[in-house]
Amino acid sequence: MSGVFVSVGSMLAFDRLARAMDEWAAANPEIPVEIQIGKGDYEPRRARWVRKLALPDYQARVQDCALFVAHCGMGSIISAIEAGKPILMLPRLQAQGEHNTDHQLATARHVGIRPGLHVAADADDLKARASTLLADTGSAPAPISRFADPGFTTRIRAFIES
Repeated sequence: MSGVFVSVGSMLAFDRLARAMDEWAAANPEIPVEIQIGKGDYEPRRARWVRKLALPDYQARVQDCALFVAHCGMGSIISAIEAGKPILMLPRLQAQGEHNTDHQLATARHVGIRPGLHVAADADDLKARASTLLADTGSAPAPISRFADPGFTTRIRAFIES
């Protein structure tokens, strides 16, 4: 894909994110954008979209994109880091009925200071940052493995068994 992959997550609708990135896609027609909209009511008009993806397809989209845009969910954050992709996040807000708590604001404050993990304040900031991050090739986090270093697990095993 090498464009922008957007995911609202697998549990709740997030029309504000889908709409903002569809508007961004309309303003940037040269960049491919695909949005996973889940249970949302908003169906993108400019960007390609899909409701749900199987995990291998989701992981492939994250791996192949130049920029990953998502809510501030830990699954999305971990997926971006594993793939070594920059992630731009928009926190869900309780006041807008997007979640039952504002825990994503706390997540955003904590992870938004780390390299490659970017947080937008609102939909307008999201669109502005998407353009900036696509132009910045150094905005990705250092990739991590899904598994612990073998030397580390060997040391733990030796400690447990002794």
